[in-house]
Amino acid sequence: MKLAKVVGTVVATVHHPDYDRQTVLLCEPVDGAGRVTGEAFVAVDRAQAGVGDTVLVNAEGTGARQMFGLKAADKLAIQDVIVGVVDDATEP
Repeated sequence: MKLAKVVGTVVATVHHPDYDRQTVLLCEPVDGAGRVTGEAFVAVDRAQAGVGDTVLVNAEGTGARQMFGLKAADKLAIQDVIVGVVDDATEP
């Protein structure tokens, strides 16, 4: 899991069928203080997040398959999935 800030939306008329009817958002990874820690990436939204929200992203294939109700052996072209909107995060 990783923290990220939603910075935009992604619209693609041509895409893999796994992305049909999915909301795709552009995210930047952040630390607990909200500082950007890496390059932007795309994630499928399952938590009704919006631009400006800090989100929790499941960033591995097995968790993504579970979010979509698939079995471990099933194929899915989606890896990063927004699973929650973060109310507050602090660094220790």
